Amino acid sequence: MAAFRVVMRSWQLQHKQPSILQLCKLELHSNKKYMSYCCYNKTLLRLSLCSKSYNNAPFYILTKRLLSSDNNQSQNKPPILQTLNLNLKELTPDKAQPENEKKESGADDNADKKKESWWRGKNSWRLGLILLSTAMVSWGVGLISIWGAPQEDPDGKEIQDEFSEMPTVIAYLRRTWKEMNIFKQKIQDPSRDKLLPDPLKYPYMQPPYTLVLELTGVLIHPDWTYGTGWRFKKRPGIDYFLQQVGPPLFEVVIYSSEAGMTADPLVNHLDPQGYIMYRLYRDATRYMDRHHVKDLSCLNRDLSKVIMLDCNPDSVKLQRQNAFILKKWQGEDNDMTLIELAHFLKTIAASGVDDIRPVLEYYNKFDDPLAAFRENQKKLQEEEEARANQKKLDSTKKSWLSGLTSKR
Repeated sequence: MAAFRVVMRSWQLQHKQPSILQLCKLELHSNKKYMSYCCYNKTLLRLSLCSKSYNNAPFYILTKRLLSSDNNQSQNKPPILQTLNLNLKELTPDKAQPENEKKESGADDNADKKKESWWRGKNSWRLGLILLSTAMVSWGVGLISIWGAPQEDPDGKEIQDEFSEMPTVIAYLRRTWKEMNIFKQKIQDPSRDKLLPDPLKYPYMQPPYTLVLELTGVLIHPDWTYGTGWRFKKRPGIDYFLQQVGPPLFEVVIYSSEAGMTADPLVNHLDPQGYIMYRLYRDATRYMDRHHVKDLSCLNRDLSKVIMLDCNPDSVKLQRQNAFILKKWQGEDNDMTLIELAHFLKTIAASGVDDIRPVLEYYNKFDDPLAAFRENQKKLQEEEEARANQKKLDSTKKSWLSGLTSKR
């Protein structure tokens, strides 16, 4: 596609005869549409010529029509147009192009198309498809030959299994399928059977209770913007919370579905004093129903002494009786949940409950467990004050009666 743009200016003398013509601008640019524009003014001559192909005859014919005229009118034409018309005549081919030349050009195009390689240009995708298919087949054959081979004992003898009596090809395929399921199960299960080491023994002090904390939505809130990217906000009162519930009351454990590479630096920043004793991440969870679920049965602790704090019920569905569900923190600055939660946990630890699961089950019945705990604490305080007042009244009565008897 091509387009020519010519801009010329004309200065006239006092006798109103064109004397000086200056060529100001000449542009060549691509264009996909057919356009033609011609404007002649006394002081400005603007000419734009466009065509589908600048090598095509209609382009020059159109130019010739715009710039040429009869012999009678050529005398009144500005000199620059006459000069431009002569130059275009040299470049303009005949209007009637011979049919033989058209056929020859079409034959050349067909020959060029035939000369195109089957592996290059627009056909290169075939080569890529063949290479990809070859790689996939080679990988599959190698996998079947490794995983489908029967196991051998130390003496090099083949160990009989449930697939030994099948045909060789089917036996290899069945063993490969079995190994793939085992590999998939290893990915879905926790990375080890015991997620925590054995409890500490004397002379070391082992806290009586274990507190399992979720990271995202309980202790921190992730936030992303175009200007700053990912940022993590600390929940208000987190330092006070860790100080109050840390050893010797609770063995604090971070158990999160986040990846360790992302979460571990955050935990280091949250707990500079070292109140958190252990950290468990995504590899320690069990993948179920497209969700990472925490399995306390692999924690290596007495479940009657384990409290798990989380904001997602799906993450604790295996041991729901050990979970204390909180509302997910969305980054509010006036949040006081951790301070109230610290008082709640300290009360449980101070009471010396043998099994905390009935206590958690009771408070989980409420929409706001901490509000229910505050209400119960208020009632308990009022009862204690009433008992103290009653004891004080009883003591005054006894002292008054003892005074009367002593006077008699």
